[in-house]
Amino acid sequence: MEESVRWTVRVSKDTDVAVRTFLAQRGMKKGDLAKFIEEAVRWRVFDATVAETKARNAGVPEAEIEAAIDEALATVRAERFGSRRR
Repeated sequence: MEESVRWTVRVSKDTDVAVRTFLAQRGMKKGDLAKFIEEAVRWRVFDATVAETKARNAGVPEAEIEAAIDEALATVRAERFGSRRR
């Protein structure tokens, strides 16, 4: 982890027991709770971002989306790998 910050959060006793039991069953220790929470938060943010993007693009034709992806990939590849091919 790069620079970390301390969070203070409250969860129900049931959630606490469920998470700690889950971690213990997989051989994880008390210190792994922070890693578990960070991963869960990252997945939730990613999931919400994907859902919002899908909703925003629901009316866009698939061919238009594919063309935008292809254009973005070509730009990134040119920037990243363009000098290697010379």
